[in-house]
Amino acid sequence: MNNFFALALVVIASTALAEEVELRGQLIQGGMVWGQVAPGTRVILEDDTVQVADNGIFAMGFDRDAPAKMTLKLCVSDDQCEARVLDIEQRHYDIQRIEGVPQKTVTPPASVLERIRREAALVREARAEFLYRQDFTKAFVWPLQGPITGVFGSQRVYNGSPGRPHYGVDVAGPVGAVVTSPADGVVTLTHDDMFYSGGTLIIDHGQGISSTFIHLSKILVKDGQEITQGQPIAEVGATGRATGPHLDWRMNWFGKRLDPQLLVGDMSAPNPPLQD
Repeated sequence: MNNFFALALVVIASTALAEEVELRGQLIQGGMVWGQVAPGTRVILEDDTVQVADNGIFAMGFDRDAPAKMTLKLCVSDDQCEARVLDIEQRHYDIQRIEGVPQKTVTPPASVLERIRREAALVREARAEFLYRQDFTKAFVWPLQGPITGVFGSQRVYNGSPGRPHYGVDVAGPVGAVVTSPADGVVTLTHDDMFYSGGTLIIDHGQGISSTFIHLSKILVKDGQEITQGQPIAEVGATGRATGPHLDWRMNWFGKRLDPQLLVGDMSAPNPPLQD
């Protein structure tokens, strides 16, 4: 069974304020959940207002370092709210040491800093979009089959210098291996050569939930293109800051980093058949 569709928690019991609301997904660091409320209900996670679609469906996520307790609040008016504390499972992250990365990508020269800032802004802009799609409510599948060589949340040390945590799952594969879309969506960013991530592709699955694929050797889709699950979207590469060919698949809820592995089943299990 796909982990994503396990019931996470009943957060609001039936009251005069709101009907019972279920969150589907996992209450865990790196997890994503979604639910549905009565139209017009405001949803607030801690101090962040969660955008709700016209049909009441909302999505939200918990980043790598989310605290153990978070408050979810539903409001039908400023003075009519129901709150419940969510217990967020805490995780232990591995430390990975990687040698042989070109030193200029570990400590980039001043001459490329403006390029890095410009590319980071493009990615932030693509992830900040709110599209009224709800592709995230369906099961995700692996975009590539192969050995997993990197996991979400691990701290990487490049050439002895601590780097940022790894925010995706790495799947090894030869250059040119076809990458397929893990879910329906729309392309919001394509870039052939970013400094850190090389060939980069972002697909939006709706309401802030997006997939990012990096280190690609070739991108097979275009900005604005509608994508279906299982459709070829790119080819594996070793571009950007990579020591060998692999796919780095990342997921976000807007700026929050999510763990793609929590949304897919065991890689040894076959993907469900595609619908014609």
